[in-house]
Amino acid sequence: MGNKLPACDAAKRFIEEFFPTCQAAVLAGSVVRGEATETSDLDIVIFDNKIDSSYRESLVEFGWPIEIFVHNLSSYQHFFKMDYQSAKPSMQRMVAEGIVLRDEGILPSIKAEAEQMLEKGPESWTEETITLKRYFLTDMLDDFIGCDRRAEEIFIAGELAQQLHEFVLRTNNCWIGSSKWIVRALRQYDPVITEKFVEAFDCYYRTGEKDKVVRLCDQVLAPYGGRLFDGFSLGKKSDKGEG
Repeated sequence: MGNKLPACDAAKRFIEEFFPTCQAAVLAGSVVRGEATETSDLDIVIFDNKIDSSYRESLVEFGWPIEIFVHNLSSYQHFFKMDYQSAKPSMQRMVAEGIVLRDEGILPSIKAEAEQMLEKGPESWTEETITLKRYFLTDMLDDFIGCDRRAEEIFIAGELAQQLHEFVLRTNNCWIGSSKWIVRALRQYDPVITEKFVEAFDCYYRTGEKDKVVRLCDQVLAPYGGRLFDGFSLGKKSDKGEG
């Protein structure tokens, strides 16, 4: 990339050159959290009342890969709602944590909206949802235990980790994540269980030993009745005889 400008300087210059009349912009992502790596980009959220609909674009400027998320003054709310429903508040986090690059007075209320949603947490799972997720997790665990083909096992393990982290966090009314955000979301909830989670799956991937993963799954499921297979039913209509 050559010599990079400092992240904030590059982001400000980008806004000045490409979005000089926008109402607001924030720099978010790993550079703001102090977690930037050699491949990190600049995540910039832009609010511009002249655009008709939201869009996302990636480009390279000022020595940085830059990813922009452009919204008008109402379209961002659709993404707030969508991220809330998926329990992955990416947009809310970017707005709440973002460093202000430009603001004509609209950001405080949008930031407050994002912060309130983050503080509230996702919608609680119903007992029916917990039962359903418990069954799916049991089914995935059985596949993992019974599989004797390494090539298949490694992908079952990945899906099992995704489902397990979701179960842990959603049953505790916490946000979930994907990719690197699985560990970050778990750590925000409980560093101790995060270490057990990482240790169990790391042990499996290094040695092929499944015991720690199986014990972790059973530990997570235990407060909700343990594994579920026998007696589970979904969508069955009961027959009611005439009296």
